[in-house]
Amino acid sequence: MPGEGSGGFAALGADPDEAERRIRRWAQGFADKAERYKAVQQQTDQLRLTAASGDGRIKVTVRADGSVTDLQFTDKVRQMQPAELAAQILSTMHRAQADIASRVGDVMAQHLGDEDAQTRSMMLDNLRERFPEQPAEPAEPAGSSTWDGPPEGAEPPSSPASPQPPQNRPPRGRRPVSDDYDDGDFPPDFDPLRD
Repeated sequence: MPGEGSGGFAALGADPDEAERRIRRWAQGFADKAERYKAVQQQTDQLRLTAASGDGRIKVTVRADGSVTDLQFTDKVRQMQPAELAAQILSTMHRAQADIASRVGDVMAQHLGDEDAQTRSMMLDNLRERFPEQPAEPAEPAGSSTWDGPPEGAEPPSSPASPQPPQNRPPRGRRPVSDDYDDGDFPPDFDPLRD
């Protein structure tokens, strides 16, 4: 008889009812697994991870894919130099992202248990590579790491003296058109949002 001994349906047994029951269990197993993965996806899509800078000036919230969903500042950021502000935003964002693999791993363990350990390991390794753990920020003095502002009676840091504008500065508005621009500058018609 064709298929006998070749691993086809004959391998399921001679009883057609038993073969049908096994096929239904097999199909149901796939459906159940798909539901568990769907639950993982839905819960992962809802994950939001938030980190605050050590001094409490900046809060960044990210999704499980690492994208930023919220960025908050206290008024104290006005006293920061642009380079310091940018560095703290990036550092805080990286600290929020650093917990993604752990949180996604928790969701997967909750819904999948030990199922598909190899797939889970590959996914989590990929997340750890994309969003590595970040060193802890140095501890701030007591009371200065609150989000609500400086402790009572604390003096705000003095702001640096305003720099004097250059004497030969072109008028405000469009930059002068020039074919000579430094490697660090962009041409006057550069638009980062244009395709």
